[in-house]
Amino acid sequence: MTRSRHTAAIMTVVAAALAAPASAQNYPVKPVRMIVPFAPGGNTDIIGRVFAPKFGEVLGQQVIVDNRGGAGSTIGTELAAKAPPDGYVLLMVSAAHTINPAMVKKLPYDSIRDFAPLGVIADVPTAFMVHPALPARGVKDFIAIARSRPGDIFYSTAGRGTVGHLAAELLNSAAKIKLTAVHYKGSGPSVIDLIAGHVQMQLMSMPAGVPHAKSGKLRMIAQTGEQRSGAAPDVPTMQEQGLKGFVVSSGFAMFAPAGTPRPIIDRVNAALVKALNDPGVKSRLAEQGAEVVANTPEQHDAFNKAEIAKWIKVVRAAGIQPE
Repeated sequence: MTRSRHTAAIMTVVAAALAAPASAQNYPVKPVRMIVPFAPGGNTDIIGRVFAPKFGEVLGQQVIVDNRGGAGSTIGTELAAKAPPDGYVLLMVSAAHTINPAMVKKLPYDSIRDFAPLGVIADVPTAFMVHPALPARGVKDFIAIARSRPGDIFYSTAGRGTVGHLAAELLNSAAKIKLTAVHYKGSGPSVIDLIAGHVQMQLMSMPAGVPHAKSGKLRMIAQTGEQRSGAAPDVPTMQEQGLKGFVVSSGFAMFAPAGTPRPIIDRVNAALVKALNDPGVKSRLAEQGAEVVANTPEQHDAFNKAEIAKWIKVVRAAGIQPE
């Protein structure tokens, strides 16, 4: 009896080992849920819904967008972290994923160890916008003005801990100036007050800034990408204007739970890259101001770690206390 039980146990282990590769090889055999940890209508949701249909078509199963907003994206992110690592629950993130480790005192997950990178989807560049009353035509002009008026230049943000907030704090550190933050509840009111002249500058997403620059209501003096965005080809980057290494990326990316088998990771990444390079998807993302990245899991992993380290350094240098 003992020998029979021992043999049965061995057979169970062998069967499980054989079943795992077969399961990964056949993936996916049912719809895939893509958690978006924000409410519908924001950039993450919009970008996710643009590529999800083509992504599902290439993958061979429907990809269902599941909005789980709240707590600065941590609710939906925790849900994904604790999901089975079988490729049927994926996570679509924004820059909040790399900023939260610096701004949140105790996250219910580890932003690196609890996730398997699948690839950066797209980047939405950031625009350096000033009110026309500020006599700055470029970054050097702006820095000179800010140094002559320490603490007297006010910048608006869409909220504490947003990309615009930390990008301005990075500027404080890199240029050795002192700008004063004015936080709003959302991008709408923060831009309205900038146009009204109640604040002097803001680092905002390119899609939000371009229309106001074209209308003359605001002036775009720089952009923060590695290269110039097609949305504003005549506006030089921060690096071109003397601030070497000043790159702010609003990277939208996809993760699976940690422990997801490598064959599934490769399958998802291949489908993701093919979907993102579809001309129709690329065109629709460009309309949202998003530039397709579609890189490898290894490149995504390096990006994720570097961005988390960068924002932790910025927050500490600014003396911002995590909450």
